[in-house]
Amino acid sequence: MHHRSRPTAGLLGTGAALSLALALTVTVSPALAAPPGPSAEPDPVPALVAGEGTEAPQLVTGLSEAAPGGPAEAARAFLAAHADRFRVDPARLTEVAVERTGQDRHTVRFQQDHGGVPVLGGQYLVRLVGEGADQRVESVGGRYFTGLTAPTKPVAPAAELRRQALDAVQDPRARAGAAVEDRGPVVLPGGAGRLAQHFSVRADDAAGGGPLVHDVYVDATTGVVALAQESSTPYRVGGTDTPAATGPAAVPAVGSAPDLHGRTVPVNVSRQPDGSYQLVDTTRSAGILTYDGGGRDFTEFGGGIPDGILPVSSPGPDFPASAGSSGATDAHVNAAAVYDFYRNRLGRDGLDGKGSPILSVVNVTDHGRPFVNAAWGGRTMVYGAGDDLHLPFSAAMDVAGHEMTHGVVEHTANLVNIGQSGAMNEGIADYFGNAVEVTAHGVKMDDPTAPLMGESLCRTGTPQECATRNLDNRHTTVNDYLGAGKEFDNGGVHANSTIFSGALWDIRRTLDPLTADRLVYRALAEYLTPLDDFVAGRNAVLAAGKSLKLSAADLRKVAAAFDAHGIKAGWQSRVGTDSRTLMPGGTAPLGPVTGGGHWVMGSVLPNDKGIALYTGSTTGTGTPVRLSPDDGRTHGWAATDGKSAVWLAVGPDSTGTWGIAVVTAPLTGGPLRTLFQGLHGSLANLRMSGGDIAFTLTDNATDQTRVYLSHDGAAPTQLPLPEGHNVSSSLAFRDGRLGWIETWSADGATVQAPTVYSTATGKATAQYPVSTPQDGAKPYLGSPVLAGDRLLWLAAPADRTLPTALRSGALDGSGVTDLLPADSRYSLTEREFTASDQAVSYVHRSPEPTTGWSNAALPKLYQLPLTGGTPVRVSCNRGGQYHPVADQGTRVLWLDGTVGRNDLVVRDKPAGSC
Repeated sequence: MHHRSRPTAGLLGTGAALSLALALTVTVSPALAAPPGPSAEPDPVPALVAGEGTEAPQLVTGLSEAAPGGPAEAARAFLAAHADRFRVDPARLTEVAVERTGQDRHTVRFQQDHGGVPVLGGQYLVRLVGEGADQRVESVGGRYFTGLTAPTKPVAPAAELRRQALDAVQDPRARAGAAVEDRGPVVLPGGAGRLAQHFSVRADDAAGGGPLVHDVYVDATTGVVALAQESSTPYRVGGTDTPAATGPAAVPAVGSAPDLHGRTVPVNVSRQPDGSYQLVDTTRSAGILTYDGGGRDFTEFGGGIPDGILPVSSPGPDFPASAGSSGATDAHVNAAAVYDFYRNRLGRDGLDGKGSPILSVVNVTDHGRPFVNAAWGGRTMVYGAGDDLHLPFSAAMDVAGHEMTHGVVEHTANLVNIGQSGAMNEGIADYFGNAVEVTAHGVKMDDPTAPLMGESLCRTGTPQECATRNLDNRHTTVNDYLGAGKEFDNGGVHANSTIFSGALWDIRRTLDPLTADRLVYRALAEYLTPLDDFVAGRNAVLAAGKSLKLSAADLRKVAAAFDAHGIKAGWQSRVGTDSRTLMPGGTAPLGPVTGGGHWVMGSVLPNDKGIALYTGSTTGTGTPVRLSPDDGRTHGWAATDGKSAVWLAVGPDSTGTWGIAVVTAPLTGGPLRTLFQGLHGSLANLRMSGGDIAFTLTDNATDQTRVYLSHDGAAPTQLPLPEGHNVSSSLAFRDGRLGWIETWSADGATVQAPTVYSTATGKATAQYPVSTPQDGAKPYLGSPVLAGDRLLWLAAPADRTLPTALRSGALDGSGVTDLLPADSRYSLTEREFTASDQAVSYVHRSPEPTTGWSNAALPKLYQLPLTGGTPVRVSCNRGGQYHPVADQGTRVLWLDGTVGRNDLVVRDKPAGSC
């Protein structure tokens, strides 16, 4: 759930993620779906949903085919017997779970592997009804990725894979103390697939927001980060074992305890052999145990309960006031309510469906600071003690239900915490969190507090003012979808959640609540898979409704609820934009570059084996074409002059040796030419000007960066720098001039100097020295750009949260001005800009609003003349706008997230005001 302050993982949200951009198309098979009669309304349940980029269907309903035997064996035999229909190889499937819902219904969930390596999100489900000889397959579906040819053995050195995972933590202060856990190989789906090594990297947020855990997938062939996201579990690394639930001599008893509202309530407890009592409820399966963290850090409870910590105890059955003030009583009671809801209404025995203990810990902190949050950590519920504004987070039953439902999701569909799948994860948790509360408290569905999440947490204010989310906010995909990138809420997992949960809540209001609860639970447990999007979620709920034998009228009500929230196939095309799309977004696109009316960009499209380079016209004429070969390497980080492109090829060469090569090829096609390879250190900032190529090379041992120049394809040579001088930041190259930021020490202080260098004379022609204060508060100077007759660069304070100035100087070293002062209303906030001879375009983000993320708070592009002036909006697209690159005049290209993927788009001139 999202909160007003900086979110940490858990109830109130998590920071960043990256979309996998695995889209599906919806088609109906004539063989499986007969046309309706003249007066009949169409069946809203799709008979067939076909997967894009795979031959295996995502969903097939309306089956009734014999499949006798044990559920798992029968499901596997059915798929084997119909391989021509479903394109699924049972030999590539491993049984994950058999979900039993009712006396005669089983769902078998399989995990796909490729050469023994699990495929991320690759799950296929077979649903069976009946028993024994009468057992039949009702439907099948999921995500099974055909055509995978990725290798199954890593090529890149293990040390390099680990280093890349660590480098995914961008802030060096957090990276210094990070812990890295290797979680094994995995195949990333899409096209031929990519073998990756999965790492969990736990680092403390240097900005003071608590610990962050990053799930990082590093391409095991090329050694390049393929996917990085902030995990929904904030303390995965270094967990401990779960203790036994209770001693063998403990006796169930009923006691009493005060809650956070001053009421004395009955609690199920256990009498210990020494006569004391503990908050241990043994009447519910393997037990509900509640602990007081005593102010310890919440990360200590990642894998369970550390040794030596016992459940909250009392000398007698009547527990003291401390059990109430710490939130322990409420946590204990609410855990029982959640268990009872799932057991009595849905037939599920505990969060994992196997009756494992439910462990709750209250009164924990965040590195000594108040932990104003709650979180499900994989084995344990943890609750912060609140602050001056908030009660301990165990006070709210809907919060408890929300977080524990994450445990149910983890053991069923395991929806990945990215983009739309993550938003459904949060939305389903919200739905059941609220359903638990209104059911336990007897709240009517038309009560104005029923759709509110966390409304009882605030010490003051109305429920509406306190609630962190409202399932009745009427958000839709077309009007409200947060087109966020990885920097924002894991791609909008909390901000977009009410689009989906709002549809579910409308269904609960329209249908009988018990029917709605069973409907959503069946969709979760029997139909959804980890990478499903909103439309797949809609289809799952409708298919679950058909299996529950809902009437045609009720199924139409379900479909209407999704329609009202804009959740239908092709919704992206109904989102208005004012830009032209040059290439639809693939997986993890690299920023584009331009030159001579052409663009070049690295991306992963369907059927690509890894990041490949594509090129096209900046005007949008023609069709983008692939520039790089399909040779098993990652191709990216390019530069172009409009005729040729130069880029890095990372991965194994023709001999199988892993390395980095600088390669070039004409944009019109032709043989790939290797300019140089086998370089040691970090090579970056490739640039082209005429027939010359420049780049920077950092020595990993000394951390020194130097500039290298290749003239007309010759071997690169290092450009001379005075003794003790170094190059920092990026590189600019145009018309025989290079621009960089040069640094050296003088009189005990560091000097930073934006520098212009002539390749013709081999000398620096201009420098603009800036001294650094001796107190070490080093400002940031960087991102030099050569445009017109000026050198532009960024000047930012050491504190990254403060605004950045955009400076400009003449090429002879004179006339330094602030083209855009740091105190400007529209100052640079993201340290990202581009320029042509006519205009400067840059990224600006408004401060985060107090009510949470919104499209208005996402990065937007602004433009002003190169000579200065008032900035105006480049585009009124509502989503995030990233990685701008200038073309000629006022034309600018960028990656746009408005429709939920990173499309490469262009505008010829700014929109002005929006």
